[in-house]
Amino acid sequence: MKRKDNVWDPITGSHVDRVRAKEVPDTPQTRSPAYRLAFDDAEFLCREELRPIRLQLELLKPEMLLEEAGIKSTVVMFGGARIPEPGGAAWAAKNEIQKKNLEANAQYYEEARKFARICSEHSATTDYSDMVVVTGGGPGVMEAGNRGAHDVGAPSIGLNIVLPHEQAPNEYVTPELSLNFHYFAIRKMHFLLRAKAITVFPGGFGTMDEMFEALTLIQTGRMEKVPFILFGKTFWDNAINLQFLAEQGTISPDDPDLFHVVDTAQEAWKIIADYYELTS
Repeated sequence: MKRKDNVWDPITGSHVDRVRAKEVPDTPQTRSPAYRLAFDDAEFLCREELRPIRLQLELLKPEMLLEEAGIKSTVVMFGGARIPEPGGAAWAAKNEIQKKNLEANAQYYEEARKFARICSEHSATTDYSDMVVVTGGGPGVMEAGNRGAHDVGAPSIGLNIVLPHEQAPNEYVTPELSLNFHYFAIRKMHFLLRAKAITVFPGGFGTMDEMFEALTLIQTGRMEKVPFILFGKTFWDNAINLQFLAEQGTISPDDPDLFHVVDTAQEAWKIIADYYELTS
């Protein structure tokens, strides 16, 4: 018998025994949860004591799938789930002020879509191994990123997470690269493990969390410095004031230089292309 990687393996595989274990006679013994194969027992795997195993599996499965897909590097696109596409309904608005602002912020959906197209056109020159677009897989800016890649026939990654609301895979994520997570920490690791550039569009708590986690890793030298780009000068000037933190001494005076702020997809791509000396 040959394994998937064409290596000879005479030992019966676990997938075979998984089927065989369900073909035994129906008895009190075989109906008992104790009889289930440990790796095929969902209730057992969800026990509190098995958390270390679940963490490992959640780290390993996406890593294997991305490696098998030949994806060596990515461009990360963080951004709000609630931002609609231009002309779309501001479904998340709770009042008229939010409705007005979300509709105005729809411009960032369009810029995210354009940016993802540009990245994906470059990725095509590497047979989609380099700078593949990765988003959180949900609606809003995330959808725009996957949609931009889809516009030019490129694959894109969606790192979804199980939430009570908002977060379901958008229709533009490449199905084979549509991954789902339980642990926020492992999901954030996968955003950054292959990141060659990080872009952050307007968003809420989740976007801020992802942005500051990545900035902290770069600031502390735990992650290689890569192009780090915020979209929307007006939005970020009002949302955060890192210059104030620098003046207060809680961050270094040059820490605000860790990122760029732009308004357009073309500006963002130029920063990345210049940094990596790209010609295409």
